[in-house]
Amino acid sequence: MQTQETRLIDPDQLMTETQVADFLCQSIRTIQKWRITGFGPAFYKIGRSVRYKRGELVDWMNERKRAHTSAVGTPVN
Repeated sequence: MQTQETRLIDPDQLMTETQVADFLCQSIRTIQKWRITGFGPAFYKIGRSVRYKRGELVDWMNERKRAHTSAVGTPVN
């Protein structure tokens, strides 16, 4: 059995739209728009549900890290 702490850091943990919106400090509608336009992180369609893997979400965020506003397209390592 996994503990609460283990689940919080598990990169394979599946997250709901609501959890992703909270994690990224965005509205659920923004997450939905990103998914529709292809901008957002990769997602899984399980039946009627949409889920995101925590590790993939963190990777997606890290790919968008910038040092300053004129660094568009130039990620910081």
